[in-house]
Amino acid sequence: MMTKADVTEMIRAAKRSKKVKWADIAAAAGLNEVFTTSACLGMNSLSPEAAGKVVALLDLPEEAAVVLTEFPTKNFDRTVPTDPCIYRWYEITGVFGEAFKELVQEKAGDGIMSAIDFDMDVALVPHENGARVQVTMSGKFLPYKSW
Repeated sequence: MMTKADVTEMIRAAKRSKKVKWADIAAAAGLNEVFTTSACLGMNSLSPEAAGKVVALLDLPEEAAVVLTEFPTKNFDRTVPTDPCIYRWYEITGVFGEAFKELVQEKAGDGIMSAIDFDMDVALVPHENGARVQVTMSGKFLPYKSW
């Protein structure tokens, strides 16, 4: 029985051998690059149509499409990450997380930004001091309710 981890490994191997980028896979699926990458890494699920397109592009077994449509269990390591790129997200949250919370609540009220109704894009943009990674996130505001 194939698992999400098995499919992720097959996707990475096919991506390497076919020399395709995540953007190519997302375009084939007809979805956002960040979301598609996350689904291929096992943290989200694809519709049967999108999963079929990914499997076709990468010449994966049909069972991989079934696995890509399965709802994930969103478990992730809770220790401090050591990969420098991922660690920076951890650092950003540590340094700016409380300021982010204060600003969201000052502007919108007592609540949170949804990661369920959420969009995210990553781009490399030119800058006079060297290229910059630009991350744009947009999540629905969910107010806390009183009861």
